[in-house]
Amino acid sequence: MNDQKTNTQRRRLLQAMAASGMLAGLDMFLPGVSWADTMRKAGEAARVKGGPPRSVTQDFHIRREGIGIAGGHASSAYTINHSIPGPIAELWEGHDALLRVHNHIPDEITSIHWHGILLPFQMDGVPGVTFPGIQPGETFEAHFPVRQYGTYWYHSHAGFQEQVGQLGPIVIHPAEPEANPADREYVLVLTDWTFEDPARLFAKLKESSDYYNFNQRTLVDLVDEVEQQGLTQTIKSRLAWNKMRMSPRDIADVTGHTYTYLMNGQHPAANWTGLFNAGERIKLRVINASSMTYFNVRIPGLPMTVVAADGQNIEPVDTDEFQIAVAETYDVIVEPAPDKAYTIMAESMDRSGYTRGTLAPRPGMSATVPALRTPPTRTMIDMGMPMQGMAMDDESGQKMSMPQPHDGAQISAMGGMAGMQHSQAINRATNPVADDLSHMGMGNSGPVIARHGPDKHGPGNITVAQAERYRLADRPTGLADVDHRVLTYSQLRNVSVPPDKREPSKTIEVHLTGNMDRYMWSFDGHEYSQAKPIDFPYGDRIRLILVNDTMMEHPIHLHGMFMELENHQGNHGPYKHTISVLPGSRVSLLVTADEPGRWAFHCHLLYHMEAGMFRVVRVAPASEIDHA
Repeated sequence: MNDQKTNTQRRRLLQAMAASGMLAGLDMFLPGVSWADTMRKAGEAARVKGGPPRSVTQDFHIRREGIGIAGGHASSAYTINHSIPGPIAELWEGHDALLRVHNHIPDEITSIHWHGILLPFQMDGVPGVTFPGIQPGETFEAHFPVRQYGTYWYHSHAGFQEQVGQLGPIVIHPAEPEANPADREYVLVLTDWTFEDPARLFAKLKESSDYYNFNQRTLVDLVDEVEQQGLTQTIKSRLAWNKMRMSPRDIADVTGHTYTYLMNGQHPAANWTGLFNAGERIKLRVINASSMTYFNVRIPGLPMTVVAADGQNIEPVDTDEFQIAVAETYDVIVEPAPDKAYTIMAESMDRSGYTRGTLAPRPGMSATVPALRTPPTRTMIDMGMPMQGMAMDDESGQKMSMPQPHDGAQISAMGGMAGMQHSQAINRATNPVADDLSHMGMGNSGPVIARHGPDKHGPGNITVAQAERYRLADRPTGLADVDHRVLTYSQLRNVSVPPDKREPSKTIEVHLTGNMDRYMWSFDGHEYSQAKPIDFPYGDRIRLILVNDTMMEHPIHLHGMFMELENHQGNHGPYKHTISVLPGSRVSLLVTADEPGRWAFHCHLLYHMEAGMFRVVRVAPASEIDHA
C-alpha cells in the first residue's frame, strides 16, 4: 500500500512538472518563459527543419541529472544535451554522419544504439556484443555513410537507461525527392515514464508478474461468464487459463499504475502542440520509444494516410487508427481543417492510461480528449488453441476437438467472424517453412490445425501454441470492434521490389517462449546466458520464421539488417526492423545476410530483454561459421 501511495504522489508530481514544461527540456525553465513560449518551444523542438543536403557532425552529451519539481521534490533522468527526449538527429541520405557520444555519468558505462540504421556493427552501440560500452569521461564516435532515408530513433542499450530518458529521434532525408511531401513535419516521440527505480520495478515483476495489473477478473466476471457460457464451459476456460499461469486480462506487464505516458517528453496535461497554417499537409513521424507500452494512435475527426513503416516508404494506406508496437515507427500524412484543433490520442493497449497532444492553427487551442475505452481481454486464439470445428492431434495421433468459447465478447475480440477468417492456422506438416505464405488459404475451406510437436522448449517455457495462426490480417489487440478503419500488417506494401529475389537457401525457426508466472522470457526456452549465436552465412538469403508460443505480443528487433515481411504482397513485402508477433501466431520474414558482424536480436520490451529474450545473430562466411 505504501508503494501505491508513493506512486500516486509521484504521478501528481510528474503532472506538476509537465505543466511547467520540465520534461520538454531543462532549457525551458529559464526565467521569464511563458506558458505559450513553452508550448511554442516544445513544438519547434519536435519540428523537422530540413535544409540543403549535407554531412552532419553532432554531439550527444549523456548526463544523470536531477529534475526539479514544484514543491521541492525531484526526480532523476538520463538526459541527452540536458533534455529528454534527446535532440533530433537530422541526417541526409548519401552523405556522411559523425555522431559523437560523450559519457558524463561518473560511475556507469553508457551507449547509444542507432535503431534501424545501417552501419558497421562496431558502431551499433550494444555493450558486450559490438563494443565494451562508453566508459565514464570517454567519447565514442559513430562515423558512417548514410545509406537510407526515413524515421528512426536512438536509445541506450546499457541497463535500464532507456527507461529513464536516454533516447531521441532520427530523421533521414531522402536523396531523391520525397515520395509523399508535406508542408510541415513533426516528430512524435511516445514514451512511458516511471518514478520508480527501473531495477526495483524489474525485481517486482520477478517476484509477482502481475504486480502492476489491477484489471484482474472478479467474482462478478465469474457470474457473467457462467450466464453467457454455462457452468461447464466456464470451468473449462478457467482451468485452461490457470494451466497456462496467465489471466485473459494480462495485456501489459507494466501499466499506468506506475507509468505516466508522455508525448515529446510532456505529460498529457501539458498538451504538446504542433501548429499548422490553413491548407497545409502535415507529416507526423510517430516513434514508439517506450520501454514496455504498445500504443493505439488516432486523431478523432481527422483521417490519416500511412506512408512509411519503420522508416521505409509503403504504398499509402488510409486509416483512422493504428497500433504501434514498442520500437516501431510510422509516418502519416494529415490535412486538418483550417480553423480547428485536433487531439492526437495515444492510448496504451491495456487502456490504463494515455498521452495526447494537439494539432492547432494557434497556440492555446485544444480539442476534446476521448475517454479511455474498455480494457481488452485475451482469447483462446491468443492461447494458441484451436476453435470449435477445428481439430488437433493428441500425443497418440488421435484427433481432439477443442470447444469454442461462447462468450460473445471473446468472439468479437478475435475480430468477429470476418476477422476469424484471417486467423488461419498453419499446417506445419504440409507447409513446414510457411513457404512464402502464398499457399495459405484465406478461409474458403477453413483453417487447418496441426499439433505443435512434442518439444516444450525447456524449463524457460510454460506454454506451447497448439495452433500456429497467420494473424497479419487480424486487427491488433483491443481494436477488433471499433467502428472505424484500423491498420493491419497485411496492408503494408513496399513501394518497390526488394532487389534480392533469390529463394532462401536456409530456414531458421525461432520460438518466442516464456513463463509469465516466473517472469522468464527467452528464445526456444533458453535465456541469453545459455544460448549460442544464431548463424546467418554471409551473402545467403535466409527465411526467418518466428513462432509466438506465449500469450503476449512481442516486438522482435533485428539489428543491422532489414527484414522483409511475407504478408501476401508478393514481391512487395514491406521492410521491417521490428516486427510485432501476435500471441499464438507464426510470421515469416526474409533477410539478406549482407551486413557482416555480430548483431543483437531481441524482444524490444525492455524487461523481457533483460529477463533473457535476447540472442546474437552472427553474419560471417560459411567457412568461418563451420569452424567457430
